[in-house]
Amino acid sequence: MRLYVNIDHVATIREARKTDEPDPVQAAAAAERAGADGITVHLREDRRHIQDADVTALARSVRTVLNLELGAHTDIVRFATRLKPFQATLVPEKRQEITTEGGLALRTGDRRLRGAIAQLRDAGIRVSLFIDPSLKTIDVARALGVPAIELHTGKYANASKRRASNELRPNKALNELRKAAAHAKSIGLAVHAGHGLTYQNVQPVAAIPEIEELNIGHSIVSNAVFWGMEEAVRRMVQLLKP
Repeated sequence: MRLYVNIDHVATIREARKTDEPDPVQAAAAAERAGADGITVHLREDRRHIQDADVTALARSVRTVLNLELGAHTDIVRFATRLKPFQATLVPEKRQEITTEGGLALRTGDRRLRGAIAQLRDAGIRVSLFIDPSLKTIDVARALGVPAIELHTGKYANASKRRASNELRPNKALNELRKAAAHAKSIGLAVHAGHGLTYQNVQPVAAIPEIEELNIGHSIVSNAVFWGMEEAVRRMVQLLKP
């Protein structure tokens, strides 16, 4: 199981004051020292947290791998093809949303998405699609020719909030993730997952054998306020790799 640490909200804190700290590059280095297998950042069209300069600096400094989340916006896709991160994960974006609310609504005839996939692939970038755990959507992702998908775990995360951490048991949302992961793996897709995962709810998802990578950010950054970044990442690594 790989842990990619999303450091977007380190930049969120910085942008609250439009200053130069905390530095996402330093956060990424701390995460790597603590055992992160990769660093994830989302360069949003509205640049609400991570900025172009952050991504450029991270591409130079990250020692593991960089996973760039992005919408299929022409300028950002072009930026990614120049920068050449190891992986680009295409996600949906809405200006008014607080955070990503769901997976991509995939259609094989979506010229904009197909064009973005082709540009990224031609630049030698591994492409993943952030989607809901729907078997039909997974089939469309396969038809679009990507090697990997990331399953949106928000429904599961929301369901887990309604239970005490010591009472968390398999539920409908978790079973949907299991079925989706098994189906995706069976048709040749690499399976990643993320969104809303915390120290309290992550282990049942990490136990799904077909899932090989988790992207976790908000919970780690939130707890880094109390524990420090390295310790926050280290504790998550221990949950995933006991």
